[in-house]
Amino acid sequence: MSDPEPCRMKHTEDPEEQRDLMEESEELSEVEEEHHRKDEKSFSCSQCGKSFTCKKSLKIHMRVHTGEKPFSCDQCGKTFLSASHLKRHLRVHMKEKPHSCSVCGKSFSQLQTLQRHQKTHTGVREYMCFECEKTFTTAECLKRHQRIHTGEKPYKFSHCDKRFSVSTDLKTHERIHTGEKPYKCSHCDKRFSVSANLKRHEMNHTGEKPHTCDQCGKSFSVKTHLNRHMKVHAVEKPHQHSLRSW
Repeated sequence: MSDPEPCRMKHTEDPEEQRDLMEESEELSEVEEEHHRKDEKSFSCSQCGKSFTCKKSLKIHMRVHTGEKPFSCDQCGKTFLSASHLKRHLRVHMKEKPHSCSVCGKSFSQLQTLQRHQKTHTGVREYMCFECEKTFTTAECLKRHQRIHTGEKPYKFSHCDKRFSVSTDLKTHERIHTGEKPYKCSHCDKRFSVSANLKRHEMNHTGEKPHTCDQCGKSFSVKTHLNRHMKVHAVEKPHQHSLRSW
């Protein structure tokens, strides 16, 4: 039961919350290391059976199941599992990014984010799913992916019978019931329940179009729009080939 936590795979997930949950497992490891010589008693999670050597680790872990995030940012209202996650988040508001990639120069506010980013340059994906042979950069990502095959949904909402394979989906679902919209547009008063939706909305104000067609250079603000556009080129190519054959 001590397998590492996996990575959430749904496209609707909030990437910022995804990062928080991945760092939660890292924080638990630090707490475990601090206590493992002091207390060998095992504390087990009643939801998933995962065991910990100290009660503090179990308490932090239980928040993954309950969706509880008791630490709130006074700048934007975003909530976090632990005080250390909140502290790291505050760097976003201070625009502090002390960790830079030596390959491309991109900077990050957190060392763990830089380390994950660096794997995009090395191409190292040492964790493989034995069901479909898909590979991943971290053990956390692999285990979360495996829930697609097992159908496991360990996160249950307390006010209805819906269950989820990842905790971020549980948190997003809770906002349907509460009406909570913690992410506010910096250009207008519109608010959103998911940060990814806020980022897409703000592109309407900034005019940013980060997704570019490699065939004609046309740019789009949303990747699905680019994918739809690419079908135009897929139709054009066989047509052009038939003209050349004449």
